[in-house]
Order: sequence, then structure tokens, then C-alpha cells
Amino acid sequence: MAHKIRVGIGGWTFEPWRGVFYPDDLTQKRELEFASRALTTIEINGTYYSTFKPDSWRKWHDETPDDFVFAVKASRFCTNRKVLADAGESIGKFMSQGLSELGPKLGPINWQFMATKKFDPADFEGFLKLLPKTQDGLKLRHAVEVRSPSFQTQAFYDLARKYNVAIVWAKDEDFPEIDQPTADFTYARFMASQEDNPQGVTPAELTALAKQAKDWAKRGDVFAFFISGAKVRNPAAAQALIKKLK
Repeated sequence: MAHKIRVGIGGWTFEPWRGVFYPDDLTQKRELEFASRALTTIEINGTYYSTFKPDSWRKWHDETPDDFVFAVKASRFCTNRKVLADAGESIGKFMSQGLSELGPKLGPINWQFMATKKFDPADFEGFLKLLPKTQDGLKLRHAVEVRSPSFQTQAFYDLARKYNVAIVWAKDEDFPEIDQPTADFTYARFMASQEDNPQGVTPAELTALAKQAKDWAKRGDVFAFFISGAKVRNPAAAQALIKKLK
């Protein structure tokens, strides 16, 4: 049985999307309302740099359809540190800012690491042990986005599988591309869209991505995002993939 495939973008506020994705006459305060009906997921990435009040999380919940699900990018203060096993206080602060106000619309949390962070088995397991399984009664799903080739090792895959943590599949020539079934869902970030292509991706790329997403869906839910690259084209690419998957 195939599971749900959700496709979206990173954030919803980006001026060059006006007239390309958003109608020119759409007010900025209605951008999330519009984007959440054109796409099936969005990665909230402002949380990487800042914290938000519970009212903001509640507002995001209320502006989106009932079946919409957000992913959340975790704070850099949790992951950009020398000793990951000491991140407990930062993780607690991040988790307690109001994420649970999203209710069932809270999807996976992406813990992103810098390319300079190398794989240290003991320290990384210490970090994974700190990731909470629930928050205010909500079951949590975690994904880790690693950018050092040192993580391309069976020891890392086994560790992620032990804690049911997804390894983010990142399509970018500068980062390792890891496709390992370590959790009961898949988290993918496609970072190679092209500005000279109105659809953001070629027909061949779109076909390959659709096939890959369907293969992932055989083992669990899929969250796929068009991030970075030619950012102005990412909404078009996401919409094209949603259409292709139907």
C-alpha cells in the first residue's frame, strides 16, 4: 500500500514569487493561505534563525487546510555546536516555543548540520537520544540533514535506524546524496532547480523524481521539498511534481 506523498517548498515569503507564483494583487498576509492550497506541505525554515510565539504557530495552523502538514527546520543553536550531546537545553527551548499549536499539521522536524560537522558516532548518538518522542501529546518525527561525506558510512545508517530518524535525501552536487530507509517516512530536499526553465526542472528530472517518490511511498509517508537552487522556480517545480504524481 502506497503512503502519502507531500510536495512543497521552503517558506512562503519571497518577493520574486509575486507575479510568478502569487497573483500580483494578493496581499502579503494571504500568502500562506494561497501557498498551502497550491502545495501539500511547506518547510518552515525561519525557525532555523529565530523563535516564534505560540500565536504565530496557531495562526499558521488556522490559515491552512485541514489536511495540510508543515515540516519544521530546527534551530541552528541545536546543531551548530562542537559537542552535540550538550544540546539538550537548546533542543528544549526550540521545542517549547509553540510547535504543538500546529496540532496534527506538525510534520517532521529537520535537524540540519553544517558541512564542517563530521560524523562522531558517540557524540551523534548522544544527540539523537536528546530528540523527544512527543511534545504536548503529539508524536514527533525527526530527520537529520548531514553535509559531510564522513556520514556516508553504515555506522551512521545503523544509528539513524536505531532511533527511527530519517536521513534527509539532498539533491545537491555539494552534499552527499544518501538514500537509506532508516525511518518510517522519507524527507527529501531537491536543491538543483534551474532558473532558465519555467518549470524549474526538466521533463526527465520530473519523471525520475516522481518515480523515486513513489518508490519511497512504498515504505512510508514522503515529504519532498524544492529548496534553494533557482528559488524563483521552486513553486512551479513543486506544482509540476504534484500534477505528475496524480
